[in-house]
Amino acid sequence: SRRRRRRRGEPVAVEPVPATVADEPEVEAAADALEEAEEAEEAEETDEYEDRPSRRRRRGGRRRRRGELAEVEETEDGEEPHAEDESEETEDGEDETEEAEGLAGGSSSSRRRRRRRRRSGDASADGEAGDEDGVRTVVKVREPRPAREKAEPGTGADEVQSIKGSTRLEAKKQRRREGREQGRRRVPIITEAEFLARREAVERVMVVRQNGERTQIGVLEDNVLVEHYVNKEQATSYVGNVYLGKVQNVLPSMEAAFVDIGKGRNAVLYAGEVNFEALGMGHGPRRIETALKSGQSVLVQVTKDPIGHKGARLTSQVSLPGRYLVYVPEGSMTGISRKLPDTERARLKTILKKIVPEDAGVIVRTAAEGASEDELRRDVERLQAQWEDIQKKAKSGNAPTLLYGEPDMTVRVVRDIFNEDFSKVIVSGDDAWETIHGYVSHVAPDLTDRLSKWTSEVDVFATYRIDEQLMKALDRKVWLPSGGSLVIDKTEAMIVVDVNTGKFTGQGGNLEETVTRNNLEAAEEIVRQLRLRDLGGIVVIDFIDMVLESNRDLVLRRLLECLGRDRTKHQVAEVTSLGLVQMTRKRVGQGLLESFSETCVHCNGRGVIVHMEQPTTSGGGGGGKRAKKRGRGGDGHGHEHEHAEAVETGAEDAAHEVETEA
Repeated sequence: SRRRRRRRGEPVAVEPVPATVADEPEVEAAADALEEAEEAEEAEETDEYEDRPSRRRRRGGRRRRRGELAEVEETEDGEEPHAEDESEETEDGEDETEEAEGLAGGSSSSRRRRRRRRRSGDASADGEAGDEDGVRTVVKVREPRPAREKAEPGTGADEVQSIKGSTRLEAKKQRRREGREQGRRRVPIITEAEFLARREAVERVMVVRQNGERTQIGVLEDNVLVEHYVNKEQATSYVGNVYLGKVQNVLPSMEAAFVDIGKGRNAVLYAGEVNFEALGMGHGPRRIETALKSGQSVLVQVTKDPIGHKGARLTSQVSLPGRYLVYVPEGSMTGISRKLPDTERARLKTILKKIVPEDAGVIVRTAAEGASEDELRRDVERLQAQWEDIQKKAKSGNAPTLLYGEPDMTVRVVRDIFNEDFSKVIVSGDDAWETIHGYVSHVAPDLTDRLSKWTSEVDVFATYRIDEQLMKALDRKVWLPSGGSLVIDKTEAMIVVDVNTGKFTGQGGNLEETVTRNNLEAAEEIVRQLRLRDLGGIVVIDFIDMVLESNRDLVLRRLLECLGRDRTKHQVAEVTSLGLVQMTRKRVGQGLLESFSETCVHCNGRGVIVHMEQPTTSGGGGGGKRAKKRGRGGDGHGHEHEHAEAVETGAEDAAHEVETEA
């Protein structure tokens, strides 16, 4: 390589030059130039194709050399890219000597400066993990996990937190606070004109049918069934009954007490439903374990019937319902139904100041519209005497015992629902007629002319097509008038409603218009089905996706408008990010389906029969039957065997006999 340089007239470096000017971590000192020259000469002889790239790099070196003379007085950072370029070109270990000597005529001062910086960097590179390929990075060394945990003791970031006082009372406060923050307001008070317009908009009829021991009541709006009540001897409701119960055990960690009310299964009393003021603990800590002890007698009222595996819900804040108002002993608040117009509310407020005792509160019902002061006073006095009678029985009775029982379902529904909104009440059955006529003539004689007795031989429910609508309400799928459909499923956690277009393909317009019309129809039908089936708890509705925000608001407004006719307490929470409408509806008793059905003994209400082995027959009898026997022990073998045979033979009458026997 020296001979070549002499021929070209290039200066020969007298002192040894480092092999490369690139900042490589492996290079700690400059290598001997003679040894590198010999290695480079051998590499050129073995590979003849290396000559052209080396010339190209030499030309680049000459250009760089000319530029360095002008840039030497500038910052040293300007020469870093050239060094990096050289490091990229000489990474393969080829023509290192020519690259080094190509810069031999350059600025010696800048090379010395780079060499010093490289050597100082190499000396510290042993302790730095981030100095790689010439790029010096700052690396933050994270503390090991045990050290950090020791440094932060008692912060509770990964620990279960607890709150002071009652969790259920705190949850109530939190819900109220969140409601205020979200701008959720109570139902606005309507004017008298709006009140009359709502009444005239819908024609309401109540139909009562008594057939033996079963009494059914249907409420129709414009000849469409919207509510249904049924009374069966084996499914009597306990809601509203007042008991002197006996505390069985108190669970402080659950903030609940289990109370025996004489109905077999214990009922549950939560801390949020305990009347601490009546127990003299209004100002102290509200803990249920300090208020109630095991074996103690307690006065309670049922607020919710037992559902599934859950026992009845209780409260110690008793309220006695009357025709025009609800009497709340030991209460201090007075409320008036917000469904009444503003003028009527003002009139009732002045009357209540005269008739309500100081040690009690009242809640005025919608039926009090137009009631005189004497009628309201008689209602208050009757309920006050009823409460005194309950207190006398509680002092002399032994727990558990019934102190006050709600009247028959027929009287209860007429008392709570029947008012000026109904155009007529049709009663079929002698006993039901005597009960309803006697009650209405006693508490509301002005409404007796709206009662009519059904005397025809034809069934009254068949005339008004109530049975037909009930059969459809017991089905899982509901068809909309335009051809769309709803699918309603009840799960352990919530009610799920799915909206489908079905056969509805629209009448002109685009997809957005078709979907919105279908959703508007579905919103009306969903509210009707919730009322008719008496569905409660969390309800999630999956409407078909709409693109325009205005259409989404339109569907939500229609849903809220239809829910305004629902007497049961409800609340539409919000629309989720996935477009699902969330709402809650108070669950009081069992639903419509539970009143007319019983759980299947073969699948336990699941809807499928599990086979652990592949069935040997087309009917799926043998393998599944053996697997179920192994899985369940000996329960229900006769039913399973008969059911399997019925499936194998395919005889519908045999299957029907098995179901009735079960």
